[in-house]
Amino acid sequence: MTTYDVVVAGAGPVGLMVASELALRGVRVLVAERLAEPDLTIKAGAINVPTAEALDRRGLMPRVLEAQKAQQAKILEFLKSQGREMPAMPRKPFIGHFGAIWLDADNLQNHDDPWAAHGPAAHINMLSQQELEAILAEHATALGAEIRRGVTLTGFAAGSDSVRVELSDGPVEAGWLVGADGGRSVVRKLAGFDFPGTGPRITGHQAIVKMSGAEQLRGGWNVTDTGVYVSGPVPGRILTVEFDGPPADRDTPITAAELQASLRAVSGVEVTVEEVLSATRFTDNARQAATYRMGRVLLAGDAAHVHSPFGGQGLNLGIGDAMNLGWKLAAEIRGRAPEGLLDSYTAERHPIGAWVLDWTRAQVEIMQPGPYNRAIRAVVADLAATRDGTMYLGTSISGLRQRYDLGSANDLVGRGAPEIVLADGRRLAELLHDGRGVLLGDFTVEDDRLHVAKTEGTAMLVRPDGIVAWVEGDGDLDSALRRWFGGVRVG
Repeated sequence: MTTYDVVVAGAGPVGLMVASELALRGVRVLVAERLAEPDLTIKAGAINVPTAEALDRRGLMPRVLEAQKAQQAKILEFLKSQGREMPAMPRKPFIGHFGAIWLDADNLQNHDDPWAAHGPAAHINMLSQQELEAILAEHATALGAEIRRGVTLTGFAAGSDSVRVELSDGPVEAGWLVGADGGRSVVRKLAGFDFPGTGPRITGHQAIVKMSGAEQLRGGWNVTDTGVYVSGPVPGRILTVEFDGPPADRDTPITAAELQASLRAVSGVEVTVEEVLSATRFTDNARQAATYRMGRVLLAGDAAHVHSPFGGQGLNLGIGDAMNLGWKLAAEIRGRAPEGLLDSYTAERHPIGAWVLDWTRAQVEIMQPGPYNRAIRAVVADLAATRDGTMYLGTSISGLRQRYDLGSANDLVGRGAPEIVLADGRRLAELLHDGRGVLLGDFTVEDDRLHVAKTEGTAMLVRPDGIVAWVEGDGDLDSALRRWFGGVRVG
């Protein structure tokens, strides 16, 4: 029987990111994916700042910039087809919408710019889930991760020191099993994780289609008396939301007639959908695993939490899970994890996931056509039009408000490290490419888990996932090193 340190169920972006983080540290990892080929169904189309920073910290920024340029070209093609021009890039990075209430970057003029502290990652957002998956598949393979496609996980037996994983092409033995196999996770169900939350109330469709009569559709997000619809920003892309309950069957093939009926119902435009190129249904089912770890079985991404796609948080939430879990699980496997390190995965990521669930629930509520819902929507729209409202909503959507509670009063501790140029001219992100932590300041360290670099600014300790764990003047450095690395001698 073949033996691996870790088996990851699911080769979506989250599973591939987990595998990459493990392989980067010499962990032997197998990714088992039930689909024989990558899933090209239309899904998420953008990433937030923490996700862009994660990719930058692993040396993937050149590929990301290339993919964003290609996606911008598709948007330009769509705008030209409507007789419109590509708008000038705003002074602030793209900040999106909240419940189909668009945020105006002009509201942030003469305001402190929290995006500025995040370097090139602050200007990355147009990256589709398919493009990200392709980038991460190449990255994981280059690092030595094994990816098997067309292989189904049928069961597993977890013991105190190993997991026997039953795959459709034969059993394998592993030290750990990570379920990154989506919202209907087989791993989560077989392991018996509690998955509480709220049930679905809406039916949503997202698709790429060929259609005629679409000239009267308004671009962007539109709230009507009968629902919500989106047209664009790439040719043929539509999204509809109806508030009359969940679909009768999530699994039946989506037809042109179904999409046409939904789009006509919510837009009032007599569009004819001629061909479906890619389509998916979604609801606002919002659930979260009570814990992300049970013994030697862990969850990440949609396997750990599901919610509606409003605000584009799902993909980003999963990548954050992977970045947090990867280095901690690798340290556990290599026998270099201090006590409690792996359990900090749930402690840190669960509150972020709970926030996202409520963030999406709130958007569903203010998009509904009822009079009370519309009254709340009007209040939110007024607030969103103010400088402070735009800043609050924009930084939340962008992920800039995310922070782990590491027990420090210093606001920088628990956040992603800011853009820092070191004394030798390198960027901090470059030192994180190999997955080691970074100690900034006038120190000497002989430990292969840390880079040491001089900076003219405040001394700080940055974890392998890019999170600031200590800053000068806030607690004891030795204590922070023991907590995250199990002790390191510093001179």
